[in-house]
Amino acid sequence: MPVAGGTPIIVTALMDPADFCWAERLRRAHFPAERNLVPAHITLFHHLPPSALEEVARRLKRLCMEPAPAAKLMEVMLLGRGVAYRVESPGLMAMRDELAEALAGLLVPQDLGRPRFHITVQNKVEPAEAQALAGVLRRDFRPRPLAIAGLAAWHYRGGPWELAMKASFRG
Repeated sequence: MPVAGGTPIIVTALMDPADFCWAERLRRAHFPAERNLVPAHITLFHHLPPSALEEVARRLKRLCMEPAPAAKLMEVMLLGRGVAYRVESPGLMAMRDELAEALAGLLVPQDLGRPRFHITVQNKVEPAEAQALAGVLRRDFRPRPLAIAGLAAWHYRGGPWELAMKASFRG
């Protein structure tokens, strides 16, 4: 959904390499290949105006001057037509809240509510297929830490995303 003057900006949290590889492996195994156009991620904002990119980048870099927020994979979530792992991170939510307050006049309705952070490993399948995968993943699931490595902004181009900027947490 391109907008006048450019493409929407998506903001995500980045996982450390080990957790990213784990999530990406699951995504490649279970996400319909023709629809799997973006890497595994945790969305903070779905649609910011392209005119906000400079401010968003400045704020993400400032947030990343701090140590990485603690995060935990809490459960396997059924999304109706997909499956995800729910991510709990009060520190990441506090960062997202700070950004939401700073960008309040720019948020679309989807970004106004409180998000449920998650990592999607399957989407756009029949509900029965999603239920089956959720059952399989739940059998061996135990909550565990998840390492958040940084924050990124992406250009949404109607399919694959294009990285606009990223910053890694320090400390």
